[in-house]
Amino acid sequence: MITRRTFWRLAVVAIGCVMSGVPQATAADAPAQDSSQLPRVLIIGDSISMGYTPFVKTMMKGKAYVEHPKDNCAATVVGLEKLDVWLGDKKWDVIHFNWGLHDLKYVKDAKGNGADIKTGKQWVPVEQYEKNLDELVTRLEKTGAKLIWANTTPVPDGAAIRVAGDELKYNEAAARVIAAHHIPTDDLHSLVVANPKWQLPHNVHFSAEGYKGLAAAVVEQIDKELPAPAAQK
Repeated sequence: MITRRTFWRLAVVAIGCVMSGVPQATAADAPAQDSSQLPRVLIIGDSISMGYTPFVKTMMKGKAYVEHPKDNCAATVVGLEKLDVWLGDKKWDVIHFNWGLHDLKYVKDAKGNGADIKTGKQWVPVEQYEKNLDELVTRLEKTGAKLIWANTTPVPDGAAIRVAGDELKYNEAAARVIAAHHIPTDDLHSLVVANPKWQLPHNVHFSAEGYKGLAAAVVEQIDKELPAPAAQK
């Protein structure tokens, strides 16, 4: 049995995790009421999306059911392997997706384990990233869902296993793929550039305020693609 003292200690820890702005692996998978009366939205992405998804769920409560895979969706090579698992056998009305920050990071092996920039190599070189993304988009299109691409947020100076500005090359490659498939882009990169205080120092992650700001932009884009009430089942 959990004592009252233990309960409050756990509560303080939980609150601290949320307020720190550090994305939690389980946060994006927090319970949300699944209802056949609501449009279904799937968010695919890495820890950045895992950080803003809880805010998206709150903002869209009663309007849409929002889900994120339990996994950090990491790089495109992980997406190619696990996409079918993430999609499951459910029907999705809207899929908001991103890959990039893990593709461009420097790793020491094919599994994506971290390494020093001087000794490692990028997990997925930009040329392969573009090919992988095209395959992933083609597979996502087969779901019949409305698709929204979120470009990759900035890599600041001192962000450990990543090189500042590398996301620009990956966003350019992604833009070619997304344009060819006529998919709208949620320009989170420009949003962060305009709001630099949202991002943690020398870190690709964000404060709670930053994740809430990103969530507002994500909700705005999803709203545009939700089916009209008459089309909902």
